[in-house]
This record gives sequence, C-alpha cells and structure tokens, in this order.
Amino acid sequence: MVMKSAVEDDDTGWVLGIPEKMKNNANWVDITHEFKGACKELNLGELLHDKLFGLFEAMSAIEMMDPKMDAGMIGNQVNRKVLNFEQAIKEGAIKVKDLSLPELIGIIDTCFCCLITWLEGHSLAQTVFTCLYVHNPDLIEEPALKAFALGLLKVCDIAREKVNKAAVFEEEDFQAMTYGFKMANNVTDLRVTGMLKDVEDELQRKVKSTRSRQGEQRNPEVELEHQQCLALFNRIKFTRLLLTALIAFTKKETSSVSEAQKLVAQAADLLPPIHSSIQYGIQSQNDTTKGDHPIMMGFEPLVNQRLLPPTFPRYAKIIKREDMVAYFSKLIERIKTVCDVVNTTNLHGILDFFCEFSEQSPCVLSRSLLQTTFLIDNKKVFGTHLMQDMIKDALRYFVSPPVLSYKCCLFNNHQAKDYIDSFVTHCSRPFCNLIQIHGHNRARQRDKLGHILEEFATLQDEAEKVDAALHSLLMKLEPQRQHLACLGTWILYHNLRIMIQYLLSGFELELYSMHEYYYIYWYLSEFLYAWLMSTLSRADSSQMAEERILEEQLKGRSSKKTKKKKKVRPLGKEITMSQAYQNMCAGMYKTMVALDMDGKVRKPQFELDSEQVRYEHRFAPFNSVVTPPPVHYIQFKEMSDLKKYNPPPGSADLYLAASKHFQQAKLILESVPNPDTEVNRILKVAKPNIVVMKLLAGGHKKETKVLPEFDFSAHKYFPIVKII
Repeated sequence: MVMKSAVEDDDTGWVLGIPEKMKNNANWVDITHEFKGACKELNLGELLHDKLFGLFEAMSAIEMMDPKMDAGMIGNQVNRKVLNFEQAIKEGAIKVKDLSLPELIGIIDTCFCCLITWLEGHSLAQTVFTCLYVHNPDLIEEPALKAFALGLLKVCDIAREKVNKAAVFEEEDFQAMTYGFKMANNVTDLRVTGMLKDVEDELQRKVKSTRSRQGEQRNPEVELEHQQCLALFNRIKFTRLLLTALIAFTKKETSSVSEAQKLVAQAADLLPPIHSSIQYGIQSQNDTTKGDHPIMMGFEPLVNQRLLPPTFPRYAKIIKREDMVAYFSKLIERIKTVCDVVNTTNLHGILDFFCEFSEQSPCVLSRSLLQTTFLIDNKKVFGTHLMQDMIKDALRYFVSPPVLSYKCCLFNNHQAKDYIDSFVTHCSRPFCNLIQIHGHNRARQRDKLGHILEEFATLQDEAEKVDAALHSLLMKLEPQRQHLACLGTWILYHNLRIMIQYLLSGFELELYSMHEYYYIYWYLSEFLYAWLMSTLSRADSSQMAEERILEEQLKGRSSKKTKKKKKVRPLGKEITMSQAYQNMCAGMYKTMVALDMDGKVRKPQFELDSEQVRYEHRFAPFNSVVTPPPVHYIQFKEMSDLKKYNPPPGSADLYLAASKHFQQAKLILESVPNPDTEVNRILKVAKPNIVVMKLLAGGHKKETKVLPEFDFSAHKYFPIVKII
C-alpha cells in the first residue's frame, strides 16, 4: 500500500537491509529510485493499493519492526544474550545436574506459577515454555528435575486435550497452541508417574535420615536440609497426584471418577506444607524488560519471542508463588465438585448442577473436566446411560405423560412408541447443547442462550404435534385419559428457564443501565414468571391426575386396604422458589417506577436511539419463540400504563405495594424447610428492602434529588436499595 504523505521523508529510510546470503542466492534489483519517483506522482492524500489490501486490512495490519506493535522486536530491546536450552548448557549458564535443594524448590514453584498463568489464558510460549528445562527433559541429568519436567509436560498435555475435547473455551479463556514443542509424547504416562514415584521414595529416605531423634542435639544445618528435603518431597508428590488424577479423568469407567476424587483429596493435604515452605526455594529477580517475568536459573522469558505471531505484544504476568497455592487449592475444590456430578441421576438435577457450578465462574480446566465427565465421547452420559433414556426419565419426573407410563395402553403401542422415540431423539442434541452452554464463561453463556432458543422453539412445535397425535390415539384406546400438552409443557418449561436465565444474567454482567431495570423486572414478574408458574402448576396437576388413575387401577386389582402415604410433590420446591422470585421482581419493578416518579432515576438524553430501540434490543432473542409470544414495546407500554387505574397510583402507593411484594417473598422463603444459600441470599435483600420501601412510602427524603444506590453484593440479580 502506498500513500502520499504531507511530509517528505529523507532518503535514509529507504535503504534495504538484505542479508548477505540472500544477496548471493538471487539477482536483486534496487527499485528504490523508481518507487520514489512513482510516489511523487500521487497527489496529497491519494491512495494506491492492491484490491486484496483494502482499508480494513490496513487498519488491522501490524507495522513490522515497530516494538510497540511487533511482539518479535522485544528481544532486540534487552542487553543480555537470549539463549536456548542447548546454548545455555554449553555456556554453563544453566545446571543440568547437582542442583541444590533450594534451586530445585525455586524452579518447581516457578513452573507451577507458569502452569497456572497458562490455564488463565496466556500462551504456552510465554508461560510454561519460558522454563528451558521443559524444552528437552532428556538432557537433564538431575533425576528429580527430569521427572518433574516430564510430569509438568504431561499435565499440560492432558489439560490441553481435555479443554479441546470439551470445546467450552473462547480465545479469552485458553490458548491451546503448542508452538511445535514436544509434550513428552515419547514417554508413556505410566513411565512418568513411575519416575516421579521413584524420586518421591528417594526423597522420603532422605527425609527420614535427616529427621531429629529423641534426646539428640539438633544441628541447624541438618534441620534446614530436612525441611528442604520435605519441601521438595511434597512438591514431587503433589505433581504425581495431580497428574494421576488427570489421567483418571481420561478413563471411560465411572469408577475412575471416584479414584480421581481420592487423589485430589490427597493432593489438597499437601498444599498447606507447600505454602509454608515457599521461602526455601531460590527467589526470582523480576525481569528488567516489559512484563513481570521471573528471571532465575533455567528461565528465559524471551526465548520463544520469535515463535509468537506478529501481533501486538501481550505480556504474560506470571502469578506470585503465594497466589499459586491458593489457586491450586480452589482448583482442587472445583475438581472435587466435578466428581460429585456422577451422583446426580436425573436430567433436571444435572442441569441444576451445571448452573450452580457455573455460578462460581470456574476455570477453563474444571469446566472442561465437568463436560467430559458428563458426556463421555459425546455418546453416553457418564459412559453408561443413553441421553434418550435420561430425557424419558426427566419427562416422567416432570409431567408423567401417559405414553411413558408402564400401566398405559400406549406404552406398548408401536405407533405411539415411534412418535415418542422420534421426539426424544430430536431432544437429545438441543439438551446436550444446553448443558455444553453452561460450560462456557458467564459472558459467552448469555450470548449462546439467546441462540439456543431457536432450537427449543422448533422442539416446542414438534412437542405440540406429537401431543396431539398421541391424544387422538389415546382417546380411541382409553377415553378416560388425556394426553394434552404433556410434552409441550415440558419443553415450554425449559424455554422459560432459558429466557429467565438470559434476562437475569444481564444483571450479573452489569449490562443494564438503571433506567432499564423497570422493564426488565416487569418482563420477568408479569410475564415470564407468570408463565413459569402456570407451566409448573399444569405439570403438577398432570402428575396428580396420572397418580389417581394408577391408584384406581391398583384398587381394582387388590381388595386389601392400602395405607395412604403423604405424597411428595417433586415440583413443590421449584413452585415455591418461582413464587419468591416473581415477588422479588414485582417488588423491584414497582420500586423503579416509584423512584422514576420521584425523579430519582437518571435517564439518558436519547438522540440516536430511544427507549423503544433499547427495549427491542434487550428482548430481540425472544422473537424466535412462539410460546410464550414476545411482548412488543407498544404492548408493554399499554400493559404497564398506570393511567388505566382509577385513581392512578402515586409513588407512595407503589412503594407500599413493593414492600408488600418483598414481604410476601420473605414469608414464602421463611417457610422453606432446610433453606439453602440461595434462599438466605434472597432474604438478605428482601428484609432491608421492606424497611426502605416503608420509609419511602412515608415520604422519607422525598425532597432530596440524590440518586439511590443499588447494592448487588448480597445477590447478583436483586439489589438492596439504599437511599443516601
């Protein structure tokens, strides 16, 4: 691309630096003079470019050789010579044998820090492979370091394989590129764990030989050696346990998950002694170049600089050693939680498990392990159950459709069987996709939930058709039974859950402005939760009707009197929680309308858009859904118009109504037996909001124009309203 510039450059910038060997191999012609002459024919601001190199390419192009833009130039800015592993050995800058205990501890701790920095989204070239020892472990003569280097490479390789297989990462989460490095593929997993075990046993002997004996005068040097041996032993054992746990996750048997759980529990016990012995390792000096890279023996932050793509320099800030232990501790807790998923047997329970796990914003490795544990090789759930069977069980649990009842004539009817099997097969993929969506990071999840609604809208349509076909079949065979809206109710329930989650996650991600809260909460309370409540009630009554028919059939067969047991309603808790959520949303909606009446909501000066444009943008993904039908802006304004009431309510009336909603939510939640953390979190918001609404209804600080504060620290969807 050539552009005429207003400032004429002098000739010095046009010199071509052609390497000698390239000069010898080709017949080079210097066209600088002709090129400059052609440039002079361009008028000021004129642009000459190839059709494949337009303005878009020009904007995203990297100016090569410019240190601010070209990552490869950083290596030219340092005074020291950047050596690779072989060169460092030759020049004696690095030891491959007879390393002291502090050196080994320091190198291992720094490698752990690099591993975590990689898991947090940086490239291998700027993290793990800044350690020269892992470039070629075969050259290491020190047994402990060689075994550790191979173990670290295996951990990286299995983690990379798991993350790639689960496919729940984005470019901001993880970089899987290996830059052509060998990931110890020439050595088997069993051999590496064996090498680590041998080193561990050798260190254990040293620990025992340096242990203090009763009544013996302790030599400080021997005591220090004992502590250092113990520190190294703990680190090698931790590496082996972590590697063995990850290997267990690659096996297809369900028993391997409980094996992994035991291994990570053992690894967790080693973290406190590792944390307390950090000071025994040699400390790194911070790099004098840009980026906070540790420089110590065996590490060269710039060794792979030329491998990075010619992009804007991205500095990998390696985490501190103290933070490394805390990170491992949290990672192990998350892996323990992942192992618990195999105890969840029904599809609804699994979906709830994935939602709850995702709320902790877990790291990409634990999210990937959960995905690959759930669906092994994308065929069977936990490697044992077919997804179709899980869906049938979920239908029985939720809505008890007659077609899946063993006592119904449709159960063995071939035509009915074909209908239900075809429907369940079509459900498998969208439900697997929904579970996979919960493995992505929170921001990407919301985006993908909006798209999956289209798949569920198609399922909704199919469910209604299958219901109608099964109903007409059933009417011929058993006229006293119905098969109306059974499958449709179940799909509608999941549709509503996705829509609610889509809207609520906007609060967690801080996407909404204060002036938008009122229509988001209105849509939730008046529309989505109202639909969800009726859907759950319909499913509940459908279950009870099916139970009555079964009871009557049993009575007809046996003359014995059966004791009446108190029935457990499986959807009872969900109905209660939905009522509480609906009241919280209604309370927030009325609060926002009242605050707006009092002039306490800052509104933007709409110039290029309007409230209607924003409203339609917020609810755009719902347009693909037929049931429930989307509420358009004009309908919303009509439905939420306060002038239709006589007399129209004032702000004090609305504050009072809001306090009643919060009060109702509080009463509902206090009646829940064995309240979980979610119940307690909502109560922490409802209680202070009742008091604040009553104060505002009484005219408290009505004259002040200071805007209220919304504190989302207690609950991510419902704020505590604070009037200052």
